[in-house]
Amino acid sequence: MNLSDSRTAGQPVVRPLARLSAAEAVFNTIREDIESGAIPVGSKLSSEATLSQQYGVSRSVIREALRSCTALGLTVTRTGKGTFVVASKVANDLTLGQYSARDLTEARPHIEIPAAGLAAERRTAEELEILRGIVAAMAVETDPESWVALDSSFHATIARASGNKVFASVVADIRDALAHQSETLNMVADRQHASDIEHQQILAAIESGSAEKARAAMAHHLEAVGVALDSILNN
Repeated sequence: MNLSDSRTAGQPVVRPLARLSAAEAVFNTIREDIESGAIPVGSKLSSEATLSQQYGVSRSVIREALRSCTALGLTVTRTGKGTFVVASKVANDLTLGQYSARDLTEARPHIEIPAAGLAAERRTAEELEILRGIVAAMAVETDPESWVALDSSFHATIARASGNKVFASVVADIRDALAHQSETLNMVADRQHASDIEHQQILAAIESGSAEKARAAMAHHLEAVGVALDSILNN
């Protein structure tokens, strides 16, 4: 990585990054400088292309890091103008596309817990095999963006396996917001490994055919997500 250049004119020299994923490292560095005031509110960050060159990472990694800054309410990206710092501390809620973290936290238990129960009773052999494949892939996936895509697929597949078109449609509608949430939680709260274990528990419950176990496993997962969100917002 090229750590000798500053992110923007007149701003601090980029420091060496910790041994994290590239997106985590970029995100943590930018967040630290925003919260410390090194990059003041009102500043415009360098372009994705410039940041990519400075950090020696792909533009997709930069976009991932900037999305998390935006989700935390620290920055806002204006089409055609760039990304601007709008706050020096985390917002009271996360912005996840067209929904907020609070929207998801309140709604998901009413959708995904009963959907998991129905999936245990109604899933087809093909749907079960798809879920097994997703969980197996997530356990070895090292690319954060690919993992997030698998996470979204996991929840969408369970909703489809419920056999209830309303549940399937709602989860499909919030899929992008779920992806943004997972992406942010993985970077800020290091949730990926814990989520892998929770997904394995959900899969095992659905495999068992027990609606009660499947509902309990999904409830445990969503509760853990909620705790992680609270830790970010109340930090």
